[in-house]
Amino acid sequence: MTFEVTILGSSSATPIFNRNPSSQLLNINEHFYLIDCGEGTQLQLLRYGLKAQRINHIFISHLHGDHYLGLVGLLSSLHLNGRTKPMYVFGPAALQEIIEVQFRHSETELRYPLIFQAINPEQSGQIFENSDIKIESIILNHRISCTGFKFIQKKRLRKAIKEKVEALNIPKEFIPSLKRGLDYVDNAGMVHKALELTMEPDKPRCYAYCSDTLCSWKYLDNIKDVDTLYHEATFMHDMLERATETYHTTALQAAEVAKAAGARQLLIGHFSARYRDLIPLLDESRTVFTNTQLAIEGQTFSL
Repeated sequence: MTFEVTILGSSSATPIFNRNPSSQLLNINEHFYLIDCGEGTQLQLLRYGLKAQRINHIFISHLHGDHYLGLVGLLSSLHLNGRTKPMYVFGPAALQEIIEVQFRHSETELRYPLIFQAINPEQSGQIFENSDIKIESIILNHRISCTGFKFIQKKRLRKAIKEKVEALNIPKEFIPSLKRGLDYVDNAGMVHKALELTMEPDKPRCYAYCSDTLCSWKYLDNIKDVDTLYHEATFMHDMLERATETYHTTALQAAEVAKAAGARQLLIGHFSARYRDLIPLLDESRTVFTNTQLAIEGQTFSL
């Protein structure tokens, strides 16, 4: 099952040094979920050969422009390109007004249903569920209301052991029942145990996206034991005072959060425009958490 993220933007506040504002595309079993939509996101999708029409769910963390100013443009382009299937947008309640004002004054009536769900800025909780995943909000500590998102795979059915199934000539139409634990009875009346013909499925994985936040530790319980944690790392630790003043995190603090959470992989991003070279931020983070990677545009990470 595909479970991976492609980085579309990793800059904070302003696009600079070939880095765009925040945006990521999460691919879960070939269903695409867009996380934040900074300016230029739709151009990044085109640049990396990712089809915007395949996105059905968009999650906006907060209303600072570097996280949502690309949204109306993307929604408009989908309209102009003939989209008819619904688009689901999750974000701060005021975002709905922003979208409606934009389209009202441009006299645009979308060809497709736009279904908006406001996120409670005061309480973490489940905001979406389908057959593949559950998605929960994570309340962060930023200058304005801000949420992160946790994408949790559901446990899959057991896997059929191909060699054993083929040796018994088990009909293909019976395989789903076998995966659900139903024993197979052959023509001679012999019972073949489902547990012996199948194996455990892959362990469900979990991805947490922690957008802009002060390192307050209040959200630690919400990201315990995630497989991959994306955490903002706007500054190096020598800029801790500035990070605290602006409700942001340092690369060192992001690593400390990942370690305390028991994450297996850390992606850091949302880099300040003051850093042309990002290797010092990576090195700083790795002094605490070795398995840290830079969230660089165009890179796809298996989660």
